[in-house]
Amino acid sequence: MFLKKIALVVLGIISFHAVMGQEIIALPFENKTETSWDGDEQTYFSEQWDTQVVTNVSTPTMAAYLPVEPNGVSVIIAPGGGLYALSIKSEGTAVAEWLATRGITAFVLKYRLVPTAEDGVQEFADDSGGGMLENKVAAVMPLAIADGLSAIEYVKENAAKYKIDSKKIGFMGFSAGGAVTMGVAYNYTEHSKPGFLVSVYAWTSQYPVLKAPEDAPPMLIICATDDPLQLASGSIALYSSWLKAKKSVALHMFSKGGHGFGMRKQNLPSDNWIQHFHNWAVAENIIPKQDTE
Repeated sequence: MFLKKIALVVLGIISFHAVMGQEIIALPFENKTETSWDGDEQTYFSEQWDTQVVTNVSTPTMAAYLPVEPNGVSVIIAPGGGLYALSIKSEGTAVAEWLATRGITAFVLKYRLVPTAEDGVQEFADDSGGGMLENKVAAVMPLAIADGLSAIEYVKENAAKYKIDSKKIGFMGFSAGGAVTMGVAYNYTEHSKPGFLVSVYAWTSQYPVLKAPEDAPPMLIICATDDPLQLASGSIALYSSWLKAKKSVALHMFSKGGHGFGMRKQNLPSDNWIQHFHNWAVAENIIPKQDTE
């Protein structure tokens, strides 16, 4: 028993170092836009959203979370936040840490956002009531999608460096990041095609569901029926589009969970959504089966 406890402590230390070792990557991007940003990006704890956020992102970057023993699988994570902010912890770094401790190389993407001042979360609330949100989001959505595609290209080009299988590079997005995921799904090229997609309560009301591409990659869709933004129907439509095209797709709809559950603990089955992702990836032969033994 004593030796078992020692082993668990050692494993914890190894896992700690695995997820703490980070590399910040500056992504190439084109600045062909009339949108302009003043000041630097902001990082702070939002009382309104009760989580750490990043706002006013004008230059796309990624933080790499490198596992001690990579299994060849990687996931690029696009946090949500209405394109005004990034819920950087519960839909970003906490996800990356979970993945890295299981051998998956994770990249947390900071894609370009609506220009904001000191409190982007408050500006999101203000613009939501004034009808300005849709226009502002529409202006930066193509930039965010371009950043997602650029992230995939970067990871593919550096697959050997990170000990990654270039065919097992996934893109996972939450809420507005889910809309970016859909943009990636419909706009990839040979060099930016993801190996698989994970849509978590995607903002389908902002980016409409389209016909699945002819060579669409496998996709897992996760949402909650009681999503207050009424995104459950959009997730079902996304599932149906892949199903109609006879592409590999899975849908996990929790009865409860609300919106933005990410890695938050609510004492609900939705708390375990990420384990459902892992199980799906094993079933799809994305994650090696021996990693679960």
